[in-house]
Amino acid sequence: MVNLMIDGKQISVKENTTIMEAAAQNGIPIPKLCYLKGINEIAACRVCVVELEGKEKLITSCNNVAEEGMVIFTNSPKVRRHRRTNVELILSQHDCQCVSCARSGNCSLQSVANSLNILDIPYRKVLEKQPWDQSFPLIRDSSKCIKCMRCVQVCEKIQGLGVWDVEGTGSRTTVNVSNHRSIHEADCSLCGQCITHCPVGALRERDDTEKVWNAIADKNKTVVVQVAPAVRTAWGEELGLEPEEATVGKILDACKRMGADYVFDTTFSADLTIMEEGTEFLKRFTEGELKERPMFTSCCPGWIRFIKTQFPHLVRQLSTAKSPQQMFGAAMKTYFADKLGVAPEQIYTVSVMPCVAKKGEREMELFHGEYAGHDIDAVITTRELVKMIRSAHISPDTLEDRESDRPMQQGSGAGVIFGVTGGVMEAALRSAYYLLKKENPPADAFKAVRSPAFQANDGVMEAEFAIDEVKVRTAVVSGLGNTRALLDKLERGEVHYDFVEVMACPGGCVGGGGQPIHDGKELAYDRGQSLYNLDDHAPIRFSHENQDVLAMYEEYFEKPMSHKAHMLLHTEHESGK
Repeated sequence: MVNLMIDGKQISVKENTTIMEAAAQNGIPIPKLCYLKGINEIAACRVCVVELEGKEKLITSCNNVAEEGMVIFTNSPKVRRHRRTNVELILSQHDCQCVSCARSGNCSLQSVANSLNILDIPYRKVLEKQPWDQSFPLIRDSSKCIKCMRCVQVCEKIQGLGVWDVEGTGSRTTVNVSNHRSIHEADCSLCGQCITHCPVGALRERDDTEKVWNAIADKNKTVVVQVAPAVRTAWGEELGLEPEEATVGKILDACKRMGADYVFDTTFSADLTIMEEGTEFLKRFTEGELKERPMFTSCCPGWIRFIKTQFPHLVRQLSTAKSPQQMFGAAMKTYFADKLGVAPEQIYTVSVMPCVAKKGEREMELFHGEYAGHDIDAVITTRELVKMIRSAHISPDTLEDRESDRPMQQGSGAGVIFGVTGGVMEAALRSAYYLLKKENPPADAFKAVRSPAFQANDGVMEAEFAIDEVKVRTAVVSGLGNTRALLDKLERGEVHYDFVEVMACPGGCVGGGGQPIHDGKELAYDRGQSLYNLDDHAPIRFSHENQDVLAMYEEYFEKPMSHKAHMLLHTEHESGK
């Protein structure tokens, strides 16, 4: 242990504890902007400076270790002057139009400036303006960038893509797309991790809420909304709702009150996906197609963008099944449109997703009969959903639990856990077991694929299961940096699997780039536990027992992997974006 004094308080901490951590452990917060533990500890912002007795210059607390006998002052007059000047200089290069900023009220710079009571900026205002394609799902506003380097480090160290980099020198130093490329050329996966780790509003998703409001106002449109499993774990965080209060039923109620005609839980189409993907896996496995390389899940569009640009020769190993989002849209514009007796063009499908990459995925086209268009018309993130609820002046405490509309109402526990790393694999194995043996396994037979925390085992969970004489080797991986390492091992022949689930975001969709932002906190694990708890208490826990899915097959799709199912619920993946 190391003994030191901080602000007159004698404390003891473990060796190699930073001054910032030592202070925090003893109830002394030190402001920061650029710091991310283990990822970005470069002291670029210098907001976290403290005074060390006996030393003339202030030192940064985020990357200096507590040492025996130190006497530290975190809020001395010298510290306050330096911190205030530093924040004023940052603000002189920052677009301070907070009222019209996506991060207003949830901005670390705004919070630090308010705490320092900065009312005027005594320096000349110089804003950087770089052009950006406003139609791209990820938006960067260079005039708000504070050069903290978080996006650079997260994309490089966690996701292994290096989309962002530093350019220029001196006062002209800035952050931009790396190697002087446009964002379209940069192989961005649209995972959105740079957005959720940006301390200000320099990075955000393209806002599509007005598209949805316009569709609701159009009397010729039938607006159909689906809500992804992971959204229910996080939407209440911004509205003051406890996790047990923030049910999916209340989201559906909010959507109805905003003007949606029909509301559904994507858990239904997650079950539909398992029926297709599970059947496809068994077919490819039993026919010997997976002896050399595994089949990869295809539910995560960030992962799909990654494999198409980084490992294009492996694209043929992807499941051909569309994601639950796209299957939902295809079913809405065919099966559901037939039931309503309306043309597919009249159906306007809206997805509420925890994901930015889903905005890119919606560009997939649907061709059926004489209809050519998109499965999904608009995608909004969890954050955009909250904005719409607030825009509609809906008080969260007035929301009531509402069931999904029929005929696609039922959802299983297996469909719910799609939102967490390992969930797709576990759901698929539950139904694959049934398809092989014609009996259900214990519902928790495949818990070994659950990732207790995405940092464990280099982000990879391996498991082998024996179903009679059949052995299935599986792997689950989240985070694209971890995925690259796993694929490199596969290429070198160091490992072999039959079935691999990949999620682009660490922890799965619960940690997606469209989820509420809590600077400095990683909530994927806690949100994932909420989904497992819902699965534990679900009335049905197997996708193949979803009676509404079975009815849809009987009435429309015939059976999994039928010709009609293949035409509407599957796609052909090609390398490239």
